[in-house]
Amino acid sequence: MSTTTAPAARAAGAPPPQTDPPVRTRDPKRRRKILMSVGGALVALVFVAPYLVMVLDSLRTSSDVKSTPPSFLPKVWQWDTYAQVLGDDRFLSWLKTSLIVATGSTVIVILVAIPAAYMTSRHRFPGRGAFLLLVLVTQMFAPTSLVVGLYRQFFELNLINTYAALIITNAAFNLAFAIWILHGFFASIPLEVEEAAALDGASRWQVLRRVMLPLTLPGLVTATIFTFIAAWNEYVVALTLMIDDDKKPLTVGMRAYITGYEQHWDQLFAASVIAVVPVVILFAVIEKHLVGGLTAGSVK
Repeated sequence: MSTTTAPAARAAGAPPPQTDPPVRTRDPKRRRKILMSVGGALVALVFVAPYLVMVLDSLRTSSDVKSTPPSFLPKVWQWDTYAQVLGDDRFLSWLKTSLIVATGSTVIVILVAIPAAYMTSRHRFPGRGAFLLLVLVTQMFAPTSLVVGLYRQFFELNLINTYAALIITNAAFNLAFAIWILHGFFASIPLEVEEAAALDGASRWQVLRRVMLPLTLPGLVTATIFTFIAAWNEYVVALTLMIDDDKKPLTVGMRAYITGYEQHWDQLFAASVIAVVPVVILFAVIEKHLVGGLTAGSVK
């Protein structure tokens, strides 16, 4: 009986010999992506952890906050803390002051920084370098070192215990940063963009409003965010200039929950959580403008 060869056996319909499957190696890019995702989650957890502790402490009683050893979760959940804080007339007054001061300071800074940054980036005039240097030098002075002089100045102007004093001070402290941010954005826009708009009959004001500002929107958003947050979080000047309790901002007024006679830790943490909300909303609304190209497609 004759044997058949391997080709003849395959021709007759015999199954091919089994071979070991190739060993799959893990894609280095996929591994790096997983590691970056895990690392990003850990970093985010580090930043979120204090806010999580604040929320948990606002939902526990004051005695539970001071208990030792501390527990991560509240022993007794207290759900009406936020209602107590929002129903406090003092808190509503502090919140109103913070909104007025932060919004007013931001509006003044943006209105002054836009023309200042535009002129310094597009025009070479005598003293331009000295002006930019002076703007930069103003960032080197800490507000704490100027408190006495500010108090004396506003006392002479009869502006102690007024919103105007805080608005002017916060605007002055944040104006230099906004000018430098917008100056860099204006300077990076090609000059051909303005020339094309001028050839189409646009005036200088129309070029600034319709061409330059839309292209510098990322820088404008950045200056707005940092100015608002800096004015919202300011403490030392507000503590010095504001006397009446109903005119103090949140950063100063919240101290009233912790005194030598009573300690409402739950209300303090609840007020702190609420104070973060406007900043979070601001980021959520304008975050999309922080990314994207600056002048993509603006020059043909």
